[in-house]
Amino acid sequence: MLATANSGTSLSSDAPPRWGWPPVALAAFLLACLSSAAVWFTWQQGWTLYYGDAEAHLNIARRVLDSRNPGPGMIGTVWLPLPHLLMLPFVTDNFLWRSGLAGAIPSALCLVIAGAFLFAAARRELSSNAAGAVAVALFALNPNVLYLASAPMTEAVFFAALAGVLYFTVLFRQTQSLWAGAAAGAAALAGTLTRYEGWFLIPFVALFFLVAAKRHRILAVFVFGAIASLGPLAWMAHDRWYAADWLSFYRGPYSAKAIQGNYSYPGQGDWKTALLYFGWAARWCAGISLFIIGAIGVVAALARRAFWPVALLSLPAIFYLWSIHSSGTPIFVPNLYHSYYNTRYGLAVLPLVAFGGAALAGRKGVWAPIAIVLIAIAPWLWNPRPDDWITWKESLVNSTARRAWTHEAAVFMRAHYRPGDGVFTSFGDVTGIFREAGIPLNETLTGDNGLRWQGAVLRPDLMLWEQWAVAVAGDPVQTAMFRAHRRGLRYELVQTIQVKGAPVIEIYRRQAFPNPYEDSLSESARREERLPADLEK
Repeated sequence: MLATANSGTSLSSDAPPRWGWPPVALAAFLLACLSSAAVWFTWQQGWTLYYGDAEAHLNIARRVLDSRNPGPGMIGTVWLPLPHLLMLPFVTDNFLWRSGLAGAIPSALCLVIAGAFLFAAARRELSSNAAGAVAVALFALNPNVLYLASAPMTEAVFFAALAGVLYFTVLFRQTQSLWAGAAAGAAALAGTLTRYEGWFLIPFVALFFLVAAKRHRILAVFVFGAIASLGPLAWMAHDRWYAADWLSFYRGPYSAKAIQGNYSYPGQGDWKTALLYFGWAARWCAGISLFIIGAIGVVAALARRAFWPVALLSLPAIFYLWSIHSSGTPIFVPNLYHSYYNTRYGLAVLPLVAFGGAALAGRKGVWAPIAIVLIAIAPWLWNPRPDDWITWKESLVNSTARRAWTHEAAVFMRAHYRPGDGVFTSFGDVTGIFREAGIPLNETLTGDNGLRWQGAVLRPDLMLWEQWAVAVAGDPVQTAMFRAHRRGLRYELVQTIQVKGAPVIEIYRRQAFPNPYEDSLSESARREERLPADLEK
């Protein structure tokens, strides 16, 4: 009898506790309030499109539906498509597009999803609602992640996918449900269509299923792998179809490798320097208090045998460290390089240190969790200036010149452009001019319009009919203007915009072709007017 009772007690203690949904719903509600407030504050301050990447993501989504040849080809071949697809329901609204809110709304929603999954995963793994609350608080109260989740950026979307993978893998280990494995595959699929570190996760998560499955092991691995692998396979097929290269995202003309070129940078081929730069970016993004708490907490999590969450949440940071070393992806931080570039990649450690902080929270009592959260966010509370938010600071420093010439050009075009005139230009930073001026993208002729654009560049006298041209000094549009002038097609330079630290922007307007018949009539009239006077002489 005693043995039976002991056996029953043992089974009961080993069984995973049943977790209800109300705490998750409460966490999601609070996250929604916080995220909405962050979006509103960022928009009111005019920060939504400070990042050049934010402007680009927004306009890529817009051109999928608003272009001379709309469709999936407008998504491009380098940036993965899911963030742009999530913007499609919002980006056709002109107010949401012009304000940038069309891209901020999906990011904010994904922050809510990320926080809810992180809460659910931490409380399951650490058997404590308090641990879940600490994890989501440390994650969502970070001003760097709040800023990026208030703009058309990809970080919040990937965090939602990563937290989903974490939750469903923890659920699978506890329940052995193949549905949990399939859900983990779906979350991983979303990650692979958002950022390339999502591709990096697949073999490690598949290995987890191979180890964690107690029955149907091969089937569990297959279910996860088959679903998750659809993302990379689909994207390579997309690149093959639209760019004739399966690996255009890696080696094409717009890839990070091509943009970096042969320029060297700190950490390239040097693991020690790469770790130094990434470590400082992580410290800046997380904040010094959370960085230390998280490091201690990771040790505590390992002591509590939470091996898998620590391993999974470490993978994005490992990916970026590897990218600095081997893949042409530099990070510049102000205290080492006196510059800001890709500092937001340091946010890859945020879910890890948030989970580590959660591992320090006790299973009972509220004072330890409250103390952990307050200590972690103390630097942000003590000095709430945005200058200390490195992601915001990077966006400010790197966009000052771009925003200046974008606004000046938009004011000019808004005053002089008439609907239907058409603009010959390039797709890139200059697209912000047309967004701010409210000019539909289907009235622009850009490099994404294929042969029509190439014909306008090579033979403007035959193929160029747009009334306006907006060129960046040295780009194919400016070259086409010179070529048009030599061939007798008259485009007058009507505005030149020069901003310190930025290339010159030139705006041209097409002049009407002279009519030889009208000219001869005018000359005849002038002769008739002069005739009486000549006779008098």
